[in-house]
Formats: sequence, structure tokens, C-alpha cells
Amino acid sequence: MTVLPVSACIIAKNEEKYIEQCLESISRYGLEIVVADTGSTDRTKEIAKKYTDKVFDFEWCGDFSKARNFCADKASNNRILAIDCDEKIQDLDTKQLTELIKQFPHHVGKITIKNLLRIDENDYSTDEIMRLYNKKEYEFVSPVHEQLRRIGAADDGEPFSCFDVPIQLIHYGYALSREEMAAKQQRNLALLNRMAEDEPTNAYVFFQIGQSQAIIGNHKEAVQAYEKALSLDGDISKPYIQLLLVSLAKTYVNTGNREKALDFMSQYASRCNTAKFTEAHAGLLWDSGQQLKAMVLYLKATLMPDADTLGEGLLRCYAHLIQGYYNAGDTKMAEMFKIKFAECKEAQEQQLL
Repeated sequence: MTVLPVSACIIAKNEEKYIEQCLESISRYGLEIVVADTGSTDRTKEIAKKYTDKVFDFEWCGDFSKARNFCADKASNNRILAIDCDEKIQDLDTKQLTELIKQFPHHVGKITIKNLLRIDENDYSTDEIMRLYNKKEYEFVSPVHEQLRRIGAADDGEPFSCFDVPIQLIHYGYALSREEMAAKQQRNLALLNRMAEDEPTNAYVFFQIGQSQAIIGNHKEAVQAYEKALSLDGDISKPYIQLLLVSLAKTYVNTGNREKALDFMSQYASRCNTAKFTEAHAGLLWDSGQQLKAMVLYLKATLMPDADTLGEGLLRCYAHLIQGYYNAGDTKMAEMFKIKFAECKEAQEQQLL
């Protein structure tokens, strides 16, 4: 097996539930493994030492970026793949990755990650994340929901060139009990609120505050945070801003303002050409009784270049198209989309095996 010039860097604390499957999946592909433990009291370090001799202690200081950068500093390779304990590599094309690294030596690698939402079901969402980088050129910033930044850049939002990493990465961190998720979000909120005090004009921080508040059901607080973020940064070319728009519309609904949500989505519809935005807009129209308009958007979402980022949402599109065509008396079209639904479901299940 060819050894890749890449180090998989992981920060860990009390992760015995997931870390073995994570490290086992990495070890299959010839990547150096580096683990920074931030104070485990369970078997995390013991398990990690089965897979690597590079296990280091990092005194926790309430900053995930500092822990990630510490871990990267301990790696033998300059090229770093940042992975979390509750993730595993499902597949990695090592030959293609080696070629891409040579072709794009100064680019950052972008990964499409599948967030498994329920352990026992093939229900997932997807996110695009920047995780493969050269530690001599990039570093992580922000204490929580850390992001890569070019070393020496004056602005965290400075764009940089990237390429798609030929990897399938599964994330289990959202498949938690209600109590576990609430504890995780309260931990994040404590860090995010401190960041907001230090960086009152950082839109991304307020976006993440909104995300955490929405997850634990504090919808009014989520609306306030989302609206604050949007007032600070309305650049819809940024992927997180489009996610912010969808999240804000959903929280309007959850606070009883469905009409406001519809008006809001319609306001941005012509400028937001992503499958996730289109599917969310269709859902609002469908739930408001505007099924024909919704079907147009559901069909559009399935045909968009980024339709594969919808995850379970792609199945929802097909399901609504099936129902819509049956309601309209068009059995032929409904049956056609039943076939597409079945093919899509089978393909998604195979990807998660």
C-alpha cells in the first residue's frame, strides 16, 4: 500500500464510543495518524495507542482551533487531513488524491461530509467542509466551529482556492439523544457567546449561535441571532449565508410566522441557486397549500448540479413529486418518480454501508 504524504490529525476527549472505528478507517489508507488528547478519563488514549505512537496531551483551554493547530504541529507531513473522532472514512481514492495534491500544491481540499442523523436509519444531511490543507500555509481560527485561514491573512473571510477531495466521510456526531445534543449545544453556546463579546461584528459567530439555539428549540433566540448575522453580512455568494437564509426561514415558521418565511424566501429565490435553498423553498410552498409551485421547485432541485448535497432531502423531493402527480391524476409521472425514489434510496443506502 502506498503511504500518502498526509497526516490525519484528530483531537479527542472521552471518545471511546467512536474513536476506534475512526482510527481503523484511517489506518486502511496509509495516512499517518496524530491524536491530541485534551483530557480523557476513559479509554480514548488507550485505544488511540493501538493505531499510532503519536498520541499527545493538550491542556484544554476552551479553544478547538488551538488544539487542532497543536495536533498539526506534531505531524510529520505538511499536508494535514483534519478528522473528528465521530467521523470515519468510508472510501478514499489514494491514487487520485496523490495526483490532486501534486496538481494543486497550494490549494485547500474540500470534502462533502455525510451527517448521519439517526444511527439505525439511512437519514443524513450533507455539508461541504475545508479539511485538507498545508500547515505551512493555513491554520485554524475561532475557538468553536473553527475554520481554516491563510496564515497571515488579515481577514478570516479571505477566499482561497480549493479542490474536491476524493473521499467519502461519514459523521455520526448528530445521531445523539436529545440530552446529549442539548449538552453539546450548551457547551458550544458558552464558547460562541464569549466570541460574540470579543468579535461583535463577526457574522459567522452569530450564525452559529442561531444554529445552536435552533437545535435546542430556542427559536426566538435563534431568529435574533440569524437576523443579527444577516445584518452584518449579506453576501449570498458565501455558502454559509445561503444556509443562514434557509435556517432563518425555518425559524420564522417555528415562531408562527409562516407568511414572513415565504416572503423572505421569495425575496432571495432568484439569487440563491442551490439545491438546498430550492428544496427548502419548495417545502414552505407545499406546506402553505401551493403544491403546483412547490412541485416546480422540487423538480428543479432534483436537476441542479449540487442535487447530491440534499441527502435525505432528495428523497423528500421525489416523495412530494409522487404525491403531487397522483393528486393531479397523472399516474404515469407519479410512477416514474416512484422508480427514481427507489433508485435514489438504494444508492444512498449503499453509500452508508
